Amino acid sequence: MAFAAIVIGVSSGGMNAMKTLFSRLPNDFKIPVIIVQHISPRSDNQWIKLLSDKYKRTICEADEKIQIENGAIYIAPANYHLLIERNRTFSLTIDERVSYARPSIDVLFESAADVYKKTLIGIILTGSNDDGRNGMKRIQQAGGVTIVQNPETAESPYMPASVIQTIKPDYILSLDGITELLIKINNSII
Repeated sequence: MAFAAIVIGVSSGGMNAMKTLFSRLPNDFKIPVIIVQHISPRSDNQWIKLLSDKYKRTICEADEKIQIENGAIYIAPANYHLLIERNRTFSLTIDERVSYARPSIDVLFESAADVYKKTLIGIILTGSNDDGRNGMKRIQQAGGVTIVQNPETAESPYMPASVIQTIKPDYILSLDGITELLIKINNSII
């Protein structure tokens, strides 16, 4: 099956987790990756530029009405919820916080599930709250693939554990295992 998008939710410990993932994804990775990282509302996007420079990949902050392109990595901007529209562009809102977060993982995941359905992969990594569990449930209900970092390997295990308590994910893996699975999926669609 060809997948159209990957959504990733990550919170505390996220920078280390993303460095691990980005350092191992091949340059020919085709599936667009869209990430919500819980960050301070006043955060600038310098950390995105550092990741992009270090890993020589197209990593950019998602913005209003940008068309989602294969091979790109998008990260939600500080203090905005990130949604995916039916025409596969981004939309930003400043609606109320969800699970104390804006951007919220649930908001992204739920909108992505509505658009991509069974061609979506949802991934929850390290984090300290339960944001993402409702979004993962929606992805699973829509027929998408759900992947959760093994809480025993997460810098902060609460978020992945919360998802595991809510649904039975398709995969529970270490960061290395997640990367290997994504590479296999990518190779099967090239």
